[in-house]
Amino acid sequence: MAGHSKWATTKHKKAANDAKRSKEWAKMIKNIEVAARTGGGDPAGNPTLDDMIKKAKKASVPNDNIERARKRGSGEESGGADWETIVYEGYAPGGVAVIVECLTDNRNRAASEVRSSFNKNNGNMADSGSVSYMFEKKGVVVLPKGELSEDDVLMAVLDAGAEEVNDLDENFEVVSAFTDLMAVRTALKDAEIEYDSADQDYRASTMVELDAEGARKFLRLVDALEDSDDVQNVYSNASISDEVMAELDA
Repeated sequence: MAGHSKWATTKHKKAANDAKRSKEWAKMIKNIEVAARTGGGDPAGNPTLDDMIKKAKKASVPNDNIERARKRGSGEESGGADWETIVYEGYAPGGVAVIVECLTDNRNRAASEVRSSFNKNNGNMADSGSVSYMFEKKGVVVLPKGELSEDDVLMAVLDAGAEEVNDLDENFEVVSAFTDLMAVRTALKDAEIEYDSADQDYRASTMVELDAEGARKFLRLVDALEDSDDVQNVYSNASISDEVMAELDA
């Protein structure tokens, strides 16, 4: 899984420009609204909402925007959209399997934009189920290393259902079954270990190693997909080595 994780981390660093940041903020605001509607507007009693708010604050989303989204979701304020989650599947150039998760208030617009992104970037949409069977839905918690060792983290989360702890340079990543995500999150809190994010992820059973040209085409498709306001997350089985990433950066 290291290839996937390293690529995600690098992509996050590369995406730190203003246009990308405003899109990331918009996605976080949507997540807060949906979490408040699903589990109530009190972060103390809604772990998912609590996580979403912390994540947004860490990304410097203005507090006013966070609070308005929370109120819209909980019904304290009018104007909340009727968001629904839709998952699309497809292939990027080079046979890379792609799962696209949308959170939208317009199903037709989302489908049209996702299809257009695939078509314009030498990819193709696939029928539901034709790609997702290669992936497993996981819970992933990312936490800063600080003074922690891998054993410290492992001891805290093992009984909560954690499957592995991965070293991601400055961070640790705790992977579990998606159904155990909240238990892992709680175990870290009980051990007084701070974490940055607790999210779902789709992890592939087999990875596709990309060279520089393949990686360039793949990343172009991902950028096009993420340009859509309806697209929340893009998951794939692409593996891009540090060497290839360095070649692209150069």
